Amino acid sequence: MTKGIAVVAITHRGVETALKIQKALDICGLVSTVYTSKKYSQPGVTVIDTNLADFIEGTYSKTNALVAVMATGITIRAVAPLLKSKLTDPPVIGVDATGKFVISLLSGHLGGANDLAQTIAAGIGAIPVITTASDALGKQSADELARTMHLAIQNPDSLVAVNSTIVNDGHITVVLVGDIKIPLEALSCFDIKKAQTSTEAIKVIETHYDAGIIITKEPIAGTKFSKPLTILRAKRIVVGLGARKETPADDIVVAVETALEQIHVPLQRVTAFATVDIKRTSQPMLDAVEKLGAPLEFLSADALRSVTCDDLSPDSAMVQQKIGVGGVCERAALLIAGNNSKLILKKVKLKGTTVAVAEAE
Repeated sequence: MTKGIAVVAITHRGVETALKIQKALDICGLVSTVYTSKKYSQPGVTVIDTNLADFIEGTYSKTNALVAVMATGITIRAVAPLLKSKLTDPPVIGVDATGKFVISLLSGHLGGANDLAQTIAAGIGAIPVITTASDALGKQSADELARTMHLAIQNPDSLVAVNSTIVNDGHITVVLVGDIKIPLEALSCFDIKKAQTSTEAIKVIETHYDAGIIITKEPIAGTKFSKPLTILRAKRIVVGLGARKETPADDIVVAVETALEQIHVPLQRVTAFATVDIKRTSQPMLDAVEKLGAPLEFLSADALRSVTCDDLSPDSAMVQQKIGVGGVCERAALLIAGNNSKLILKKVKLKGTTVAVAEAE
């Protein structure tokens, strides 16, 4: 998360709970800011200089998540006029002022509110309250699968019918098209099939199942099918790398695996690795990427310098002096991910290796 989480409290007790939440988020590597009115301000808390409704309206679309430490009714009235779509609304979490309950209110699956509620509850010793039907029944919805596997939903209008089939114990399948790579353990609650083409995948679902999910690399033409059918397209996920000359291959592998675990991206979902072209002769880098199992792309310093993004980490003077550009891994990941790419993990330093991850649809 790059924009951070807004934790908003409106009472003295609520601010105390909000600061506990912030500490729990810090431990998980999640950036957050605690907000309250001037009346309850204290060191480390940002003062809200307007009324609550106006503050939430101005913050809602600019934050990765909204954690409201207040009565649920207040939160619902504040966010209700701002709701647009489950595909774009940020996650909203409700927490009572005493920190006893943590409630996933909005964008539980795609936005990740359910997971965030679990994280906060564990961190402050609260009870997580998750009410989405599939989670309550111990099942995985189509949009939850999309979020956890970093897949784009081509036809979101299908979600209600497909998820209804899931929670009502309908006969449903996930069909993997072509050479798409999804860890099978992530699909354990589904009947898994494979198909060479999207036409074949559609036929499998329409002939043998009540509904289905197709996971593919390419868009599928058409919007009308005889059975409820959600199409999920694999996003491009690129890992940018930098490493010291003496860093062994095994350390690079561990660094990549650790970084991916931080953002819950399965290694199988990585499309490519990317680094600067002076690493073409780095045998440890080559050996590490071979073990990791995706192609390695090389970029010139000139190409890396061309990347402009507000989200880039500060330049390193040492890297600038050595190769002529202030940073490698973030720029490399963004370039290879392509148009409209964004960083889902900013640069981290692990075992003599720098790692960043970019994603694009």
